[in-house]
Amino acid sequence: TCGTSNLRPMYTSREPSGCMPNPATKKGTNTTEESDLILPTNDPKWKEDQPIYRQLRDRVVAMILEGVLGDGDALPSVRNVAAEYRLNPLTVLKGYQELVDEGLVEKKRGRGMFVNEGARIELLKAERHRFLEKEWPLVRATIERLGLDPAELLDSVANKEAGDKND
Repeated sequence: TCGTSNLRPMYTSREPSGCMPNPATKKGTNTTEESDLILPTNDPKWKEDQPIYRQLRDRVVAMILEGVLGDGDALPSVRNVAAEYRLNPLTVLKGYQELVDEGLVEKKRGRGMFVNEGARIELLKAERHRFLEKEWPLVRATIERLGLDPAELLDSVANKEAGDKND
């Protein structure tokens, strides 16, 4: 081994070749420096019609929208995500870079990437706008085509939710 608790052996395909800092510990302590969060599902089924880096980006966005990642929270490290999903670290980095370019995440050199203040609010605005512009017209057309009454739809949703609470 390498002699101190914050170092771990670094291996090549053949034999141990030296030591490198362990990203999971801070200078000799056992406290976690990076986020322990792992993106949802350990064995993701990647869609064939979209690049993996884009799917990773979308998963982080979902985590922000759902409140799993809040303002100032660290994203799972590139190294951890790459190892967990058996991906090239450059693929993970490219997905994260899109988040940086969108202003949702900031890089802190040597520390990782962190969710920017107000990222969730901005994402919610963008998602609401996208829904109203792209999805709602299709839903509305379906409602009209089927001759559904919007008031009845809302009542049926309220009744279903009330029934779910009683179960």
